[in-house]
Amino acid sequence: MALPQAKQTETEARLAALDLPTGGWAEAARRDALARVQSMGLPGRRDEYWKFTNPSGLTQADAPQAAVFDADESPIFGEIDRLKIVFVDGVFDPEASDDLALEGVSIERLAESASDIHWAKDLYGALETNGQSPVQRPLAALNTAFATDGILLHVSGTPSKPINLIYHHKSEVSDAILHHVIKVDAGAEVTILENGPAAARFNKVMEVDVADTARFHHVRAQGRDHERRAATHIFARLGAESAFKSFTLTANGVLTRNECIIELTGDDAIAHVAGACVGDGDFHHDDTVFITHDAVNCESRQVFKKVLRNGATGVFQGKILVKAGAQKTDGYQISQSLLLDGDSQFLAKPELEIYADDVACSHGSTSGAIDEEALFYLRSRGVAHRDATNLLTLAFLAEAVGEIEDETLAEEIVGRIEAWLLRRSA
Repeated sequence: MALPQAKQTETEARLAALDLPTGGWAEAARRDALARVQSMGLPGRRDEYWKFTNPSGLTQADAPQAAVFDADESPIFGEIDRLKIVFVDGVFDPEASDDLALEGVSIERLAESASDIHWAKDLYGALETNGQSPVQRPLAALNTAFATDGILLHVSGTPSKPINLIYHHKSEVSDAILHHVIKVDAGAEVTILENGPAAARFNKVMEVDVADTARFHHVRAQGRDHERRAATHIFARLGAESAFKSFTLTANGVLTRNECIIELTGDDAIAHVAGACVGDGDFHHDDTVFITHDAVNCESRQVFKKVLRNGATGVFQGKILVKAGAQKTDGYQISQSLLLDGDSQFLAKPELEIYADDVACSHGSTSGAIDEEALFYLRSRGVAHRDATNLLTLAFLAEAVGEIEDETLAEEIVGRIEAWLLRRSA
């Protein structure tokens, strides 16, 4: 089917502004992704999964709108012993990074991996391609075609410390495209941290292959950059008895779209995806999640909480698909918003699609204001209005933050939320 003329023109203009990397083991995947983008076209407001979010700031051919980096906020995870991998406006910075050597893991740059034979050849673009059905994700395909850097991470053991991907932003009009590929071998375990203002416009894909009995932990903090426009995608495939757990805190940004597409292909696998969002003013945040159960006795959880005020907008689109034969599925999905004024809005589209008869699946979505009775209770005991509101806000977000297994990381996230609340209520 031919694309509408407007979409075709917009897509061609965006593609013409980019240079397709050539050569090496990823070339075939890149050319396949380019063909898919040309066929799908870039997303528009008429697309079903973009009707709540205007993608124009992510798709325009011109340089992105200038974004000035706010350096007042201190970097997160700074007190944690971790291996640092630093990117500046989407380009690896070897001087700011640690030596890319850690027991139980091999780390390479996508930009420097040019041989015709590489373990990532079977994964690069593969999970992203699978994730294009039944919902098209053209920004992810665009990333696979044009990503110029990223990490290739092969985990064969259990590294002694987390691996921290840090994104610095220097140019006010930077346009970064990063693609990470992570392979976690059977029985291995790894924790990935992400943080930092990445670029004025940021498109990132992370493909994660979690083998049987392996464990993948992911904690991400998106903040410090009030004018950021970002589209991020996580594509994950889980083997038998494996675990995937991801948490994202988003505190700033004009436009953020986080997509997470997970396929549970092995029996007894576990996938937890959670997010806490605090937004103020010109802030639009979209969480879009699609989890497919294609094995027996698997568990999935989606827990998303958003705190919005001064006209901020929050979006949640979450789906659980249970295929025929995926018996004993346990699927849980909750999305809630706390609206601190009458100008903010929360738009939700929870979905269940079930083709097995022995399952326990549930979803719920609510939106409301601060509990006045709880607020009165705290005020009557001498707690100032600002402090009482912040306490109730933290309590509201607690279920999402509770999805982080590591207590030290959870405390870092809570501290960052507290700091945001104090700044906004000063």
